[in-house]
Amino acid sequence: MFNSILTLIRGRAHDAEQAFIDRNAVPLLAQQIRDAAVGIQSARRAVAIAVAQNEQEKSYYSAIVGRIADLESRAVAALQKGNDELAREAAEAIAQLEAERDASERAQAQFAQTIGKLKATVRASEARLQELQRGERLARATQQTQKLNASCDDNSGLANLDEAEETLARLQAYQTRCEVAASVMKEMDAASRQATIIEKLANAGFGAPLGPSADEVLTRLRQRMNSAV
Repeated sequence: MFNSILTLIRGRAHDAEQAFIDRNAVPLLAQQIRDAAVGIQSARRAVAIAVAQNEQEKSYYSAIVGRIADLESRAVAALQKGNDELAREAAEAIAQLEAERDASERAQAQFAQTIGKLKATVRASEARLQELQRGERLARATQQTQKLNASCDDNSGLANLDEAEETLARLQAYQTRCEVAASVMKEMDAASRQATIIEKLANAGFGAPLGPSADEVLTRLRQRMNSAV
């Protein structure tokens, strides 16, 4: 029973740990990427140091080769002069220098191999880092989208978008009706002013009358009366 309780506690602790990691996955990923970038920068420095050391080794190698050539020419001159003792000392020095030269060649080969591996590692790591950085940007964008969707699902301010669009449509329709009414009123006012001017001109005797006058009516009535008699 006690073991079962311990197992349950460990299981819940693991679930809580995983839930915490899931909730904080984006900042955790960002920090891991920053740590990885620092490691890659250190690897770049290691490559630079290895290249610099190899260049120093090459310079040292060139100096050894030059000293060997100089000693050989001097040893030959000593032999030609019959000074075997000095020639032998020169030969011993040449042998030591040749050993150093061979060691330098091996060191350069090791440097070249190490530098090649380090450069390949750095290139691969940089490619992986760039992919991780793209993934982080996508994860952040997805997280923001999910928060936006969650806000809409929770009937927050964004959930009222439909109602706001309906209100805007009603407002636009009302404004359109007002504009149409104002336009009609302007046309009616203009027509009324024109009709008034035409009536004034007709009453003044300018142009055809707009309708029968009182005199015409009286004349018509007298004619009807006379015809009846």
